[in-house]
Amino acid sequence: MDAAVIRSLARWPDVPACHGWLSLDRQGRWRLQGEIVTHAGFAEFIGRNYLNDAAGRWFFQNGPQRVFVDLDYTPWVFRLSPALPSFVSHTGLPATEMAVWIDEAGLALLETDLGIGVLASQDLSRLAEAFTLDETLQRGSLSFGGRELPVAPIASGEVAGRFGFDPQPRP
Repeated sequence: MDAAVIRSLARWPDVPACHGWLSLDRQGRWRLQGEIVTHAGFAEFIGRNYLNDAAGRWFFQNGPQRVFVDLDYTPWVFRLSPALPSFVSHTGLPATEMAVWIDEAGLALLETDLGIGVLASQDLSRLAEAFTLDETLQRGSLSFGGRELPVAPIASGEVAGRFGFDPQPRP
C-alpha cells in the first residue's frame, strides 16, 4: 500500500466501506460506476492498493476507506508480458503460472502464485499454438517458458468457490 494510505488508516480507522462502485472487467480495466477508469495515474493507484481480506473479498484501500471490488470473473486478469515467456497481472505484478483451467466458454484461467486470473482475450490467440489438448479440447498441457503446465476443465460457476473469492462483496 502507498504510505499515504497507511497514514490515513491510522488517522481515521473507522470509515465505512463502499460497495458496488468499483469493478474489474475481464480485460483488466477498472470501472467506476460502470465507466472505464481512463486516468492512468488513478488506475495505477488503485492497482497499488488492491488487496483482499480473509473472507476472499477484494478491495481498493482508498485512504481510510475500503472500496470493495465487484469482479466480472476473477480477481486477477493476466496478459502476456513483453518479456516473454511470462505473464503480468492487470496491476503490473509478475505472475508465476502453475496450472491452466479452461471454462465452458473457452476462456483460459491461470492459477498463479498471485491467485486465479483470467487470461485477457487479446492474448489467448498468441498462446494457442502452445496448447496440446485432447479431443475434448479441455485436458492437456500448455508448453510455456520451457515448462509443461497442466490444463484441465472448470465450470465458470465453480471458479469463485474453488479459489476462495467473493465476486460481489456486499455488507
